Amino acid sequence: MIELTTLKGNLFYLNPDKIEQVEELHDTIITLTGGKRIRVMENANEVSEKVMAYRKEINRVNWEGSE
Repeated sequence: MIELTTLKGNLFYLNPDKIEQVEELHDTIITLTGGKRIRVMENANEVSEKVMAYRKEINRVNWEGSE
């Protein structure tokens, strides 16, 4: 899960596997695979970096666990 911030300043966790698209208009809008849209304070680059860090960590754990 990645930690994000709502426009009201509340922290929440999102499963990055559910992200279909990230748009950066006036706000950053994340569209989930089911069509739900979430507006967050982080910009699109920050969301992308969080997703990549999450995936690297998951792959590292899986790789180390297979030995």
